[in-house]
Amino acid sequence: MSTPSRRPDPTPVTPSLLRDWPLPAPGEDKYSRGAVLVIGGARATPGAAILAGTAALRAGAGKITLAVADSVAPHVGVALPECGAPGLPENANGSVTGEGLDRIASYLERSDAVLIGPGLDDPALAVTLLRRLLEREDASGRGGPEAGPAVVIDAYALGALLELENLLEPWRGRMILTPNPAEAGILLGRDVQELERDVADIAGRFDAVVSCQGVMARPSGQGGEEAGLWKITTGYGGLGTSGSGDVLAGAIAGLRARGTTAAQAVCWGTHLHAAAADRLASTMGPLGFLAREIADQLPALMVELNT
Repeated sequence: MSTPSRRPDPTPVTPSLLRDWPLPAPGEDKYSRGAVLVIGGARATPGAAILAGTAALRAGAGKITLAVADSVAPHVGVALPECGAPGLPENANGSVTGEGLDRIASYLERSDAVLIGPGLDDPALAVTLLRRLLEREDASGRGGPEAGPAVVIDAYALGALLELENLLEPWRGRMILTPNPAEAGILLGRDVQELERDVADIAGRFDAVVSCQGVMARPSGQGGEEAGLWKITTGYGGLGTSGSGDVLAGAIAGLRARGTTAAQAVCWGTHLHAAAADRLASTMGPLGFLAREIADQLPALMVELNT
């Protein structure tokens, strides 16, 4: 009687591995470093979009646009003056509805990475938003890994994927998912039982590169490469703070926009996020540092690892 094959152990993401997997050159101007569009930021939660956008810029992206609820768009533009801040239609509660996507059509066309989720606060409307975005892609006749920007999915937008699974073809091969363990359970349709196995299962199911609590997976066939499984070797408990996940998703989107592969963006971004927490813990203490301070550590860490 044959026994099932054992899944390979994950590759540790160490500074040595990252130095042998260098990031793209900085380029000559902001256009050569890529553009990121963040779609999120309800009236009650605009800070999540700001944190994600800040992290994308700290990771080296050249341009950032935050598409957020109409009522907070001017405030977001002031809070992060480096961004563009077009407003999106919202309901009476201030939640982004998924209407009015023509307002950001040019940004969708010009972006190298689109991050959907930070600051969305209504699960049902997140489904509507993703459905409308997918319908736009389908109507354009585009689809597949090389047909458009990388699509990074985070927060409430992750929960919409299960309901829309049969409509995801336009995005398959260019998605990056950044669930926490609870969100990973939603994507699996069950509780997470063994993180490394389950993250790899999510990657295969959605044809996406996945980062979840320090474990990263790439499905087989993506970019013509074999399946990959990695695990970070650093990190601190202080990462469990409000906004930390928005910073991680933004950093990954920023790295992807610069021209990395999806797997490289996820491995670099997850390591940088955790290493930033280590650095803050050593100077401030194990708890109490802020998500915005995690983002501020990224440029120096990239220099140390990319030289």
